Amino acid sequence: MTELAVTGRADGPITLDAADALWAALTAGGDVPTVSGAVTRPPASARTGYVLLGSRVVTTVAVGGGRWGVPEREVRLAAAELNAVGMDRRDLVRVGPFREAPEPERDGGTALRWRRRVAEELRERGGPRHGAERPCHLAGVDWRQVLVERTRDGARTWWLPRTVVRLLDAAEHAETGWLRAARPGGAGAAAAGQPSAARSTARSTAQIPAPAPAPSPGEAGDRRAAPEAPTAPPRPYGREFEGRPYSVLSRKPGISRQVAEWLCAVCREAPATVLDHCHEHGYVRAPVCQSCNTRERPDHLYADDVRVANRYTRLFGTGAGDWLRHWHRCTGCRARTVLPLPHLAAWTAFIACRSLRPTHRAARGREPCGDLRVSWTGSQNTPRTCLFTVAVDFCPAGEHRVLARVPYREAAERFRGWLAETAPAVAAAAGPDRVDGLPERPRPVVADPGGEGLGLF
Repeated sequence: MTELAVTGRADGPITLDAADALWAALTAGGDVPTVSGAVTRPPASARTGYVLLGSRVVTTVAVGGGRWGVPEREVRLAAAELNAVGMDRRDLVRVGPFREAPEPERDGGTALRWRRRVAEELRERGGPRHGAERPCHLAGVDWRQVLVERTRDGARTWWLPRTVVRLLDAAEHAETGWLRAARPGGAGAAAAGQPSAARSTARSTAQIPAPAPAPSPGEAGDRRAAPEAPTAPPRPYGREFEGRPYSVLSRKPGISRQVAEWLCAVCREAPATVLDHCHEHGYVRAPVCQSCNTRERPDHLYADDVRVANRYTRLFGTGAGDWLRHWHRCTGCRARTVLPLPHLAAWTAFIACRSLRPTHRAARGREPCGDLRVSWTGSQNTPRTCLFTVAVDFCPAGEHRVLARVPYREAAERFRGWLAETAPAVAAAAGPDRVDGLPERPRPVVADPGGEGLGLF
């Protein structure tokens, strides 16, 4: 019979095998699939002083006889938090492969770094491994069960539900905060049977864990003070970086730590992890979380070709006000009352040409058919020759059906009129009277060093 507790206390530690069984049992009915070896299978390692279960950091303790344990209460809290998460399997985020993405680093450690782990597996095996060959989980989540593979023109891409992406981002953020708050040698303290110095920081990842309190005079004399770490939850972003060139700000020492001090400027819920910028004008927009970072990224088929997916319903529909305000944080876009070229192209196809898209019969009336796509010739630097071509791929009326060809200037004028109706406050803050100091041509922009190929446009 599995040993559930080793201390005789209801809130005491349980063995790792018991924790694995408990985690699997408690999360069996949740939307997010989990694994049975969440505490004992790599990358989880009790000797590091903690394990990740969902978005929660759970500390580990040595319980004697060479055995390790975790607090049963923390396992139950982590399972309850995960079970409360609802997942829409149709709302997908592309997780690889990306062109021009850096090679994933093999650190061989226990750090989550989930994007690198996923990219490494997809690159080495050409796809997800299944069955007994599964190498590792991600914070107790069985991501392979919800991984979606798509093939187009011989090229394969992999996608995960946005809920899972945000969950793993939160877990990675919590782990980073825990490590910053942990005392040097904390793993050694755990090995000696002492609670981890950052045990009190295991909490919901909407906050950055605070450092553990200073040791009392009765504690071991060789325990040092915790390293400096954020002591307050992320704060709302103001306009601190407005008008700053990304090429300069991205090289500023400590900018990553500074970005983590804010909430995402778009969703205003998750901690920010990357500094979003406009690739065409070179200005910083705002700190954003990885989920919003990926949501905004145009799905390029080629350098001048964008697939207009369903997520644009939010970008130009239900969440239009937030996203338009975010895009116009770029001084160049705001001054010219326009969007970056890929976004303006997507807007033209999704909004301006909506009435031209064919539909087909469905269970709930009629639905748009095929895959909406827009391509362009030229660039925003030569507006007279720039032309958008809006088409539908795999339409029953024709394999590739061209709906319209819209000149750039016409698209920009239509967008200005739509912006004034949809987001009057954003439109009022824009205009040609605010072009002072802007470069005549876009300045060069360096690659995002923290985006792993996920830079925005």
